[in-house]
Amino acid sequence: MVSKRKLKEYRERIEQAMAILNQVSEDTTTPRNIRRAAKESMDALQVTEYTPAVRASNAISILDEILQDPNMPPYTRVKLWNVMSILEAIKD
Repeated sequence: MVSKRKLKEYRERIEQAMAILNQVSEDTTTPRNIRRAAKESMDALQVTEYTPAVRASNAISILDEILQDPNMPPYTRVKLWNVMSILEAIKD
């Protein structure tokens, strides 16, 4: 079982990731498919029937797929890498 302290840390990490993903999803200079992937990742992070680690890994796999997109602006790619590194620290 994950300790209460760890759960609090994971919740904070998820909130941090959600804030960045929200910025990406609302950035009109970012291509629509990338904004959609950011929204899908946010949805994946909010599925409460999964553990934080499962939610994080689902979001990471969505982002990993879209990071291959050649149309992605470099500043958006950096933000998504940042989100992935935040989420990769969440373990069961």
